[in-house]
Amino acid sequence: MSEPGIRLGLRENWKQFWLLVLVNAFVGAMVGLERTVLPLIAEEDFGMVARGAILSFIVTFGFVKAGTNFFAGRLGDLFGRKKVLLVGWLFGIPVPFLLMWAPSWSWIVFANVLLGVNQGLAWSTTVIMKIDLVGPKARGLAMGLNEFAGYLAVALAALGTGYVAEAFGLRPEPFYLGIAFVALGVGLTVLFVRETAEHVALEAKGHQPSSEDPTLGGTLSGREILTMASWRHPALFGASQAGMVTNFKDGLAWGLFPLFFAAGGLSLSQIGILTFIYPALWGVLQLWTGGLSDRLGRKPLIATGMLLQALALFIVAGGGGFGVWFVGSALLGAGTALVYPTLLASVADVAHPAWRGSAVGVYRLWRDSGYAFGAIVAGVLADLLEIAPAILAGGLLALLSSALVAVRMPETLPAQAPPDRRPSLPGTHGTVEGRNGLPTDRTHP
Repeated sequence: MSEPGIRLGLRENWKQFWLLVLVNAFVGAMVGLERTVLPLIAEEDFGMVARGAILSFIVTFGFVKAGTNFFAGRLGDLFGRKKVLLVGWLFGIPVPFLLMWAPSWSWIVFANVLLGVNQGLAWSTTVIMKIDLVGPKARGLAMGLNEFAGYLAVALAALGTGYVAEAFGLRPEPFYLGIAFVALGVGLTVLFVRETAEHVALEAKGHQPSSEDPTLGGTLSGREILTMASWRHPALFGASQAGMVTNFKDGLAWGLFPLFFAAGGLSLSQIGILTFIYPALWGVLQLWTGGLSDRLGRKPLIATGMLLQALALFIVAGGGGFGVWFVGSALLGAGTALVYPTLLASVADVAHPAWRGSAVGVYRLWRDSGYAFGAIVAGVLADLLEIAPAILAGGLLALLSSALVAVRMPETLPAQAPPDRRPSLPGTHGTVEGRNGLPTDRTHP
């Protein structure tokens, strides 16, 4: 039963919605602390030369965040969102102190274990809470606003640490910002964030089963949700693979771009600008792309965004100089902005409210494992073939993902998908095959 006065919608819940946008900005800023200076600290403070070893902090971060994403969604469904959000912030408290005073690289890696837990719990939960608040309408817009705040904060923190590092040194001054981010995030969560379980109950009460599958319900097990969102359902598989490739590219860019630009003769402030413009456009353009997907559909934006990411990586790998790399970084941000809120909205389109948090968690499990896979592959290729071929390989993978979306992924926005092709999911019993309104051979991408 939902409490009287609980309503769904962005306008109806604008105070809590914008509070969560602000909270997510501080979550994103915690990642931005590292994007400009940490690869350079590896070389200058710890004398690391092998690119694979330098990128070990991203591998650790990616795998930890990916796994935590899954548990964040499931724990939020079982115990409530606010508790999970607060625990996520508690894991973030030691991170800036470890980065400031780490006497060895292993301390940096451990800091990124904690950062991965922080991001997996806190970012996942703010995403899910916004979906809870707005209901079935304007999901794309809601996700665009969420990701706008997070990645604009990533960009601003990356830019700020670059300038601070050039003025005062790589450590400890750039990480003083992190202490403020954690303090503000914890304070806002404890004092002002409210639980959204009643909004979930209200939406579930009014949720209409698909005419193609009248048994559609909300009692899938965790294992069923994991297999469904990973490969059994074509729309969720399409979102998961595109998300993984997108963050594969981001893990590559995070670890290799500063080293690539430094080898090209750029200053710390110029590197800071390039590491700013990519996530800045990624963040700002989501104000537009999320809502656009509510009108045009999810699939066109996802396929186009993956293609644009591929083009951007080709430009960065093949070019030289600040101007060319600025163009490539800007295009990379634009391509990522097209897909990031749209992929989240596509998952929410087809997941039942009762287990939507878990479905988002599985999607983010696969998406954020891309950080780790990208860092591993990029590090190995960069050590074997140099950095440019490693960046080029990321572009080829994004091109393949775009083709896979175009060929295999169905449209998930109900207003855009033909009635006989709208993806629906199984409910309280039975298996996927033959029960989701799609031919059996389409349930296994």
